[in-house]
Amino acid sequence: MADRALSGKVAIVTGAGRLRGIGRATAVALAEIGADVVVTGTGRDPASFPPDEKAIHWRDIESTAEQVRALGVRCLPLKVDVSNSLAVQEMVDAAIKAYGRIDILVNNAAFARGPDRVPMTEMDETIFRRVIDIKTVGTFLCCRAVTRVLIAQNQGGHVINLSSTAGKHSAAHMGAYAAANASVEAMGRVLAREVAQYGITVNTVCPGPVDTSRMDDVPRGEAWDRFIKGRIPLQRAGTDEEVADLIAYLCSGKGAMWMTGQAINIDGGSVMER
Repeated sequence: MADRALSGKVAIVTGAGRLRGIGRATAVALAEIGADVVVTGTGRDPASFPPDEKAIHWRDIESTAEQVRALGVRCLPLKVDVSNSLAVQEMVDAAIKAYGRIDILVNNAAFARGPDRVPMTEMDETIFRRVIDIKTVGTFLCCRAVTRVLIAQNQGGHVINLSSTAGKHSAAHMGAYAAANASVEAMGRVLAREVAQYGITVNTVCPGPVDTSRMDDVPRGEAWDRFIKGRIPLQRAGTDEEVADLIAYLCSGKGAMWMTGQAINIDGGSVMER
């Protein structure tokens, strides 16, 4: 990847407040190659932070912004509910006001694991709707607002939507999550066809199990090892940095400039397709 390949570019990364998370790692990876970054989060209650965040006095998106700025670029942290169209438009307006342009959108925001991991017959309607509102509706609202800017700028751009291999293998007790991620992939393909004429690429990144705080409901140790080794041919979970590096490549202007409309697995081989 070319050094500082994104110098002068501006990226928005949603769901970027967690210390161990794909959003934070992506913001850092894009900053490492020169992008100014807008990072969003929900304004989590510090009392809910995991022990490792509490131990270092982590401050959600403010701490992510500090890591980004330490790389010599600018960062704007914003509290945003991506399921709210007004909040999304305010996010876009703030990015334009601060940096004058937008070039990259990474849709990473998602509902926290846990209450949605039940059989469909036991799924609470409110939880189901919230999963869809954040992942599917949020991705739609951010894509709509940002691609309007990219088209008006007439200088191309990149949209990366985060899905999951769960949207492909549809395991039990993942009804809401699988539905949300499958719809994100389909929406990405449609958008890719619609905006290709403007030099805008749209791709979906589909991680398998990644060792982030989202997975903390699965205790580490013997149960974790069985879970990972039973599902992943490469016998280990992924890291947030590995997923972030793929996202950075898709935005870097290298060979990925001729890649659009794809749903790319990064999963240690847990889902293999022809």
